[in-house]
Amino acid sequence: MPSSYTELYFPVLLQALIAMAVAGGMLGASALLGKRVRDRVKGSPYECGMTPVGSPRERFSVKFYLVAMVFILFDVEAVFLYPWAVVYRQLRLFAFVEMALFLALILAGFYYFYKKGALDWSLEESAGQAREG
Repeated sequence: MPSSYTELYFPVLLQALIAMAVAGGMLGASALLGKRVRDRVKGSPYECGMTPVGSPRERFSVKFYLVAMVFILFDVEAVFLYPWAVVYRQLRLFAFVEMALFLALILAGFYYFYKKGALDWSLEESAGQAREG
């Protein structure tokens, strides 16, 4: 059994150092051994094998950003749900109240996204927006 913080965290530090060394080695080997051929085809943007059309400075609908926020909301919920489940039996009512408050905030976020229309991807609405915008 480890008796100090140094002994306790040494394996984690060693793993992090090995991971950084492997990543640095791969990047270094790629930079040293890789070919550097520059031409017009490699410099052009990739769009599913098709020739790019239009300006790369197009504006995206706000819905794309709202969907990204929903995704982050799911991630945050999952990150906090697992540790809560581990200590739930020890904290009892306090843990229940805290999670109820957390879920209420998450549901408030989902309600906001629903009212903003971020979850509605119907074709009729997007066609109407294209004519207006």
